[in-house]
Amino acid sequence: MGAAMQKNDSETVFTLITPSAAIATERHGGRAKCLQRLIRLDMPVPPTVALDFDAVQAVATGQLPDLSSLLENMGADTLISVRPSSQDSDWGGPGAILNIGMSDKVHGALVKTHGKAAADALYLRFIQSYSTHVERLDPDAFASATNIAEALETYEDETDEAFPQDRAAQLAAVLRSMARAWQGTTARILREAKGAPADAGLGLVVQKMALGVGKGLCGSGVIQFVNGATGLREVRGRYLCKSQGRDALTEAGERDVMYLTRDERGRSIENVLPQNFADLLRFGDLCRTRLREEMQIEFTIENEQLFILDAVRVARSERANVQIAVALAEDGIITPDVAVCRIPPRVLAELLHSQVDPNDARDVIATGIAASPGAATGRIVFTARDAQASAAHDEDCILVRRETSPEDIRGMHAAKGVLTIRGGITSHAAVIARGLGLPCVVGAADVVISQRDASLTIADGRVFHAGDRITIDGAAGQALAGRVNMLPPELGDSFRTLLGWADAARDIGVRANADTPDDARKAIAFSAEGIGLCRTEHMFIDDDRLLALREMIFADHSDDRRAALDRILPMQRADFTELFRIMLGKPVCIRLLDPPLHEFLPHGRDGARELAEALALPISDVTRRIESLREYNPMLGMRGVRLGLTVPEIYDMQARAIFEATIEASKSGEAVVPEIMIPLISARREVEIVKTRIQAVAAAVRVETGADFSYRLGAMVETPRAALRAGDIAQHAEFLSFGTNDLTQMTYGLSRDDAGRFMGEYVRLGVYEEDPFHRLDNDGVGELLTIGADRGRATNANITLSICGEHGGNPESIAFCRNAGFDYVSCSPFRVPIARLAAAQLAIKERQGA
Repeated sequence: MGAAMQKNDSETVFTLITPSAAIATERHGGRAKCLQRLIRLDMPVPPTVALDFDAVQAVATGQLPDLSSLLENMGADTLISVRPSSQDSDWGGPGAILNIGMSDKVHGALVKTHGKAAADALYLRFIQSYSTHVERLDPDAFASATNIAEALETYEDETDEAFPQDRAAQLAAVLRSMARAWQGTTARILREAKGAPADAGLGLVVQKMALGVGKGLCGSGVIQFVNGATGLREVRGRYLCKSQGRDALTEAGERDVMYLTRDERGRSIENVLPQNFADLLRFGDLCRTRLREEMQIEFTIENEQLFILDAVRVARSERANVQIAVALAEDGIITPDVAVCRIPPRVLAELLHSQVDPNDARDVIATGIAASPGAATGRIVFTARDAQASAAHDEDCILVRRETSPEDIRGMHAAKGVLTIRGGITSHAAVIARGLGLPCVVGAADVVISQRDASLTIADGRVFHAGDRITIDGAAGQALAGRVNMLPPELGDSFRTLLGWADAARDIGVRANADTPDDARKAIAFSAEGIGLCRTEHMFIDDDRLLALREMIFADHSDDRRAALDRILPMQRADFTELFRIMLGKPVCIRLLDPPLHEFLPHGRDGARELAEALALPISDVTRRIESLREYNPMLGMRGVRLGLTVPEIYDMQARAIFEATIEASKSGEAVVPEIMIPLISARREVEIVKTRIQAVAAAVRVETGADFSYRLGAMVETPRAALRAGDIAQHAEFLSFGTNDLTQMTYGLSRDDAGRFMGEYVRLGVYEEDPFHRLDNDGVGELLTIGADRGRATNANITLSICGEHGGNPESIAFCRNAGFDYVSCSPFRVPIARLAAAQLAIKERQGA
């Protein structure tokens, strides 16, 4: 019998799954569609009926299908099972219910055909399952029942009714229970957390049971043909004699195990049931070649007859997922484009960093924002100086701060991970940690730091002191007590092959934000097409450079400032020369000094005293100068181009260092064409003034060296006014790079360092769809980007457009940039592979018309 047609308003439709039945994943769910595909491949699937999403919704409201017609497909007095079939298997669903139809009458018949022990086990199992999962009775009441009589008596005591004996009545109750469970609040929250829409539907499949508990060779098991951890091909699985469903995975009892392949430890299906084993191998190959996926097959053997009950995608690690996709493509089963689209870009972070072993126990002591992926264990330190001391003694440490500042960068370099109490996804700690590849958790607001006691107090009252060992899980946004087991990063040939295919498919460039030679090497290792943002302030963290810069800050006259900067010039030149050589002729975009000068000065009295001694000045003079440079709102103060106009010697020195490094690096390699970027532009005249000075420096270097070179000059668009006046600015620039971190701050009037304190609540209330520092705000900030891009191109058709904020590594932001016609995105080195893959998927889907 096929589909039971709708007869009146109280009946709903079901469909017998046949090769030609109208089964669709978006209507019946993934399990129903997969079973149809198995049937089309001539696998021995027991008779199965599918209820679609609308039918299950109707069941939840009391409208049942024609059960007598449905059961005609199953045969008289047979046992049946009901399993969930959601559109995406990751969304879950209620647990399967087996052996529906078990009754006193059926039990008596099974005693004759299967033996008393098997019949008793089936009946007892069904009574317990029905009572706890369908009637929602207390499981403890049935746990002590050792025989059928006790279980039936307990049921009657709990419900004041006899256990139902009619198969249709049992099925009706099971369908109602599963349909209503799907609509429960907990189930809805859990599946929405996995990406399911609020109105996601549930299908159900009703299947005739293959019992697996007969008197002959019987049992159940699962088999797959790849290792779920590595993705390499091998036969894996488990088979349990005299069992049902997925018992082989959940029940102990090694004496009942039969191995799948030949094994010296005991019997195997390959030896004892060679035809069944050959069929399983053939079915696995069919799944791989025809379903184009590695599947785990659930099967039952009943008196040497093989039945295929289900097949699901093999559970796998992200490493295995890459290996499987590449292997399928290399074997010609799928195309490279399909392989590229099968890997979610964000999961590549798990391959690039160490991860906490998901099977290890977790003692969570703090929860914040997952700012930089990866995991690390170390002893707690509370200052950058202590972090450096730990590194000098080869002791791993975790730097714990209320928030970080440029003074902490050396400590971050020395630490294995970072935990801050304040901050958001684009805070100082988060940005620097991502660039360094350090695990980082920010905004752990429930933690209290005492600098005086060098201690950390968590929400449950426990206190951790300097030297105590903790673990940072940057992917989960958690800090854990003690040391936990780690999984090492996994990069291999499949990873590189996949990204090679991605590069062939994408149509937007991907550069890296890289401030140091180490960053540049990482950028090359991850195949970045250049450096899209080199923040020169990070080159001043070494003590000798920092002292020279501080001398310049304290100089009262231009000549004194130049003298101090002359000490820095060779250091900057060496840095740039090394960067250019590492990048092998690829473009390098260097941002001139951006932070306000007070960020390079000490904050505490001890630091001021040390600086006074180094400069041979009274501490009162040092303190006075520090106070005079302190600003109420440094983000909007004398920084960026404003600093370049008021202290022009700084940009002159940096420009000279860039040009001299260009000449030096070009001698031993490909010609270098540096890109010089002026930060925090808001007016055309700012660009004109800086451009004139840089041209003068370039001319002087050419005369002094007798060498010629080229360079490109551009502006960093970080203020709303710069985006609105991009047409004016583009007349004097060869490129515009949108710094979306600061542009988001200024558009929202929101500090990225403080946003983490309330952003979660804003997202929960629907004020913002997502944290705008985490995902580009297409409607607000995005409109400024579009305006800036359009107006820039209107006055300079050849202008290069890019973004270089942390949004550059975000797949949604990359989609926006492609649509707006940007030339490239730039992000931290460890996000470059993510950006390459995301850009490729966007291009592929666009070509396919998706």
